[in-house]
Amino acid sequence: MIPTPLTIDVEAAGPALDERLSEVPNSAAVFLIHTAGREPYLARTTMLRRRLQRLLGKRSEPSRMLNLRSLATRVDYWLVGSQLESNLLFYHQARLYFKDRYLQLLKLRMPYYVKVVLSNPFPRTQVTARLSGGDALFFGPFRTRAAAELFESQALDLFQVRRCQEDLQPRPEHPGCIYGEMNMCLRPCQQVVGPEEYASEVRRLVDFLSSGGKSMLEAAASARDRLSEEMQFEEAARQHARYERIQNVLKLRDDLVAELDQLHGVAVTPSSQNGCVDLWFLLEGAWLAPHCFQVSPAQEGKMVPMDRRLRDVVASLHAPKVSVVERQEHVALLTRWYYSSWRDGDWIPFESLEKVPYRKLVRAISRIAAERIVVIPESSVTSEEARREQSEKARGK
Repeated sequence: MIPTPLTIDVEAAGPALDERLSEVPNSAAVFLIHTAGREPYLARTTMLRRRLQRLLGKRSEPSRMLNLRSLATRVDYWLVGSQLESNLLFYHQARLYFKDRYLQLLKLRMPYYVKVVLSNPFPRTQVTARLSGGDALFFGPFRTRAAAELFESQALDLFQVRRCQEDLQPRPEHPGCIYGEMNMCLRPCQQVVGPEEYASEVRRLVDFLSSGGKSMLEAAASARDRLSEEMQFEEAARQHARYERIQNVLKLRDDLVAELDQLHGVAVTPSSQNGCVDLWFLLEGAWLAPHCFQVSPAQEGKMVPMDRRLRDVVASLHAPKVSVVERQEHVALLTRWYYSSWRDGDWIPFESLEKVPYRKLVRAISRIAAERIVVIPESSVTSEEARREQSEKARGK
């Protein structure tokens, strides 16, 4: 997933290092300074040349500012076109070189999920920020714990699934709880129902979460319409009220929320390559390697429709194999970018690779290309020194 970096050999450059640094693009990048016998220095910047000159430039007098010129052996850097690319590159390099504290460097906060603990003999839900293996369903990510807890509480009002967190030992003399008294729980603790009947109610909850609420909405709408045709208007009104109640619960979801195995989408962001945009596909909550998509290439003198080229890209994709920890971190990186004030691209969710909304994707690519890809005639490009001279002349006048 990590592209090949551009490299500066500090030891080989010797006295010519300052000249070599002056040739580096002064654009956004992630860079890694390797040092002799010490851990490397990893950072992100929006002005690469200026940052490297500050860290590796020759000092004429003592300064408290960090300088790694005497320690550096090599500089690797990756030019980036978006904040998402910067975050993902920084994450992979930090995970590679700082295995014990890369999350501290990233300051990465894990999002929250509503988890259905299916491994329990009497399944229950809980709000958690940690993914785990085993038999469980994760529904998220939510932006905050409060949002996850509110959705969990309102969703459980639609079912008779237990809310207690204890490991049940059902017996007739069990004291039960207020939810059982209010008929909001099937009371498996008091053996009012057996494991099979309780499991049936849990399956309804799982279907509700996995389908994004469609299973219950369709059932309520069908019952409402049937009762209306039979002129049972009071029962039809109850079903309509239930339909609206389900919709209100679904409105409590954050934008990215889905059953985790069905968390698919693509981020369309500016690219550091001229004439391209970057496509970042996420399948089952895991990032794939980016695809640098040319906006208007020609093959053998003929323009190939963007829709056809996108279908070829999607046909080559498959969900990556990642660990539970990596998957949790990949989703956290998505939520950081998506909910940030500095998001610099479009996010397009889809249910599966067979249902990619190509029309939306084409529009997003066209918009990002129009906003961020600017072809500048070579004759109009001036060097930084020339721009500085023009500025000084203007001030002199």
